[in-house]
Amino acid sequence: MAKNMQPILKRCKTLDLSPAVLGYSKSTKRQPKQTRRKQSEYGMQLSEKQKVKFIYGVLEKQFRAYYEKAERKQGITGEILLQELERRLDNVVFRMGFANTRREARQLVSHAHFTVNGHKVNIPSYQVKPGDVVAVREKSRSSVKFKTLLEENSKSVCPKWIEKAKDSFEGKIVAMPARDDIDYEVAEHLIVELYSK
Repeated sequence: MAKNMQPILKRCKTLDLSPAVLGYSKSTKRQPKQTRRKQSEYGMQLSEKQKVKFIYGVLEKQFRAYYEKAERKQGITGEILLQELERRLDNVVFRMGFANTRREARQLVSHAHFTVNGHKVNIPSYQVKPGDVVAVREKSRSSVKFKTLLEENSKSVCPKWIEKAKDSFEGKIVAMPARDDIDYEVAEHLIVELYSK
């Protein structure tokens, strides 16, 4: 399996992205370099695609598959693409507050700490759907890690499409994620333009 080993803060600076979007509280103290040239249309499209790929921790082959799946569905391709990425199990775990970052969520899912509708799932790209109940496994609930995370993230707010009680180890997907649930700046139409060339 391919693994993204890029330094987080350096990549955030390159993509003009706040590390807080990824769940990191650190910030870079370096001054941004002055860019001399105006970015081309292709450059803007490419940078939007790289930003979204980096946020969700998806590599090119998988991202292309998400785009093709979104293109086949009825509706606005860009919004459907973001919806597909939001429905990934590792992202849902991060959104519920069971992990501080999406990378950490991906690792916890890979180590089989979560169940979907009572069945153990260890695939980070698993697509959840409305009605699914995502929960921390019984064995994992007693671990210090999850108890600490539950205390730390008790004040965090889940998106509208996820229903989760304050001090519970489970949450329910009540709807499909909407475009206004995306909490970072992205121009998805540029990604669609890039792939439709």
